[in-house]
Amino acid sequence: MGFVSEFKEFISKGNVLDLAVGVIIGAAFGKIVNSLVDDIIMPVLSVFTKGIDFQNLFYVLDGKTYATLEDAKKGGSAAIAYGSFLNAVIYFVIIAFVIFWVVKGANRFKKKPAPVTVVDPAPTKEQMLLMEIRDALRSSR
Repeated sequence: MGFVSEFKEFISKGNVLDLAVGVIIGAAFGKIVNSLVDDIIMPVLSVFTKGIDFQNLFYVLDGKTYATLEDAKKGGSAAIAYGSFLNAVIYFVIIAFVIFWVVKGANRFKKKPAPVTVVDPAPTKEQMLLMEIRDALRSSR
């Protein structure tokens, strides 16, 4: 099998196409969720935190004092930007929470599978014969 035909077979499989569609829809959904977080949730959250800007929470390793993280970077100082990390954690928690509710809402619309009733099959002829032998042995004792 040649490389081209092998590649065609790989590409034409349903899983690859489903994955491609999922990635495209995921990218579009990511933009929607980012807009929700940036434009709706974070402004409301900033009201409750009285406008605290976590972005400018940092620790400079050389002991100098800077007003902002940007000033520290421009000054060439090494800084631990724990505020940026806090922002990333907050974003993650908010996005995970939003996705949880979206998935939970979408699952409501899925069709529930019909309940499966399991019927015990009737015993085979061999099983019936063995049961008769067992019963006959019990009654002869």
